[in-house]
Amino acid sequence: MRTGTRTSVAMSAAVLQSFDAILDVRSPAEFAEDRLPGARNLPVLDDAERARIGTLYKQVSPFEAKRVGAALVARNIARHVEHALAGMARGWRPLVYCWRGGKRSGALAHVLREIGWEAKTLEGGYKAYRRYVVEALERMPQRFRFRVVHGATGSGKSRLLAALADAGAQVLDLEGLAAHRGSVLGALPDCPQPSQKLFESRLLAALGVLDPARPVFVEGESRRIGQVQLPGALIETMRAAACLRLEASLDTRVALLLDAYRHFFTDPVALEAQLDCLVDLHTRAKVEQWKALAAQGDWRTLVLRLLAEHYDPAYRRSATRNFPRLAEAESVTLAAADAESFAHLARRVAGRGEAERGARSAAPLGA
Repeated sequence: MRTGTRTSVAMSAAVLQSFDAILDVRSPAEFAEDRLPGARNLPVLDDAERARIGTLYKQVSPFEAKRVGAALVARNIARHVEHALAGMARGWRPLVYCWRGGKRSGALAHVLREIGWEAKTLEGGYKAYRRYVVEALERMPQRFRFRVVHGATGSGKSRLLAALADAGAQVLDLEGLAAHRGSVLGALPDCPQPSQKLFESRLLAALGVLDPARPVFVEGESRRIGQVQLPGALIETMRAAACLRLEASLDTRVALLLDAYRHFFTDPVALEAQLDCLVDLHTRAKVEQWKALAAQGDWRTLVLRLLAEHYDPAYRRSATRNFPRLAEAESVTLAAADAESFAHLARRVAGRGEAERGARSAAPLGA
């Protein structure tokens, strides 16, 4: 998309696809919180430099802040041109943005244009992108026909979604986007959750590649997955959608949970901290009993008790209340905890979904 002599472009879905690269010139801390999909961080001020300039602006004068800041920005831009951007071809076209689309992005884009690259800045910067995300997440979920996968804790819902994706079905993996399994023990080892804003950016990008004409399988979630919250329009659309109930034997569920949570076996401190979160829902005495089982290494008994005393009652209370169509859901049974059982079940479920789509497409108008 050529924009003539204009040096900036307005935020749109097409803009995200129309440049060879997206350069985020904000500080690393700003970039870590959230960024445009596929953006590369080339800060013109790092975190310490940005704090220093802010202090000068407030405590000395705007002129002094601009004088010192200009030298820092110039040195950082020179380093990026010499190293990070050294291999870019003559026709390379980057989109550059900062917080509001002002001085930081303008400085780098100006230098890039002087070199000969067709660099543009994003009008309104990251703030314009953030408004776009919020507005898009209010309307986009309603375009899709979700099939919500339910099942008691440990029945293998996340594993089934992965197998469905392998089988060619469309899947929205909310727990993958949130880097959390959704339960009190759901934190992933060595994988912190994204910020709320970054989660929403990932969610919008994931929705953007889905085909509204095909069903989308998604796990039935509460409003929160760990520390992030699902947008209201998405949770409302999911709760009105058709459901699929995944059944598994108790032995299969225990086997899957022991595999999923084995990182707690070597980190008793983290496990105890998570179990302490349940004191308000149960009693201190019961939580101490669970901790004692963990200290003894009796993991199977611990999982059985957590299922019977916490997870299963919680699921029964919340599932039918939050998903009114669960009562009419089709049930499918996982034969065992091995990969082939998931693959076999996923092929069956995916095939039915495509058959339903075909029947709907073939139905006469008004049917």
